[in-house]
Amino acid sequence: MFSINYRDPRPIYEQVKDSLRRAIITGVINADEKVPSVRDLAGQLAINPNTIQKAYRELETEGYIYSVPGKGSFVGECGEAFEARKAELYGHLDTTVTDIMHLGVTQDEICGHIRNFRSREDRE
Repeated sequence: MFSINYRDPRPIYEQVKDSLRRAIITGVINADEKVPSVRDLAGQLAINPNTIQKAYRELETEGYIYSVPGKGSFVGECGEAFEARKAELYGHLDTTVTDIMHLGVTQDEICGHIRNFRSREDRE
C-alpha cells in the first residue's frame, strides 16, 4: 500500500501522506480503522519516524485521520475533508484546463489524455 519513489521530486512525507489519503479515499482503509503506527510504517519504509509523524499530523489537520492517546491513529469520517479536497482539486483542474485550451489544445485532446492517464493508472 505504501511505497516511496526516491526519484519523485516531492518530499517523502508528502508521498506518504498522498498514499494514505488515496487508500482512505478509495476505501482500502475504512472509517475508524487503525492506520499503521508511526514506528511500524517508518520501519517498513526504512525512513525516519519524524517523517511519518509529519504526514500523520497533516492528515489529522485535514480531517482524514484522528489520534487516540495510547491507542494510535485511525481513519476519520472524511465527508467534509473529501469535499474540501475535491473542491481544491477541481480549482486546480479548471486552471489547468483553461491554460491548456489557451495553447490551442482541443476538448477532445484533453479528454483523450485523461482516458490515457486512467488507462495507465489502472495498469499500475
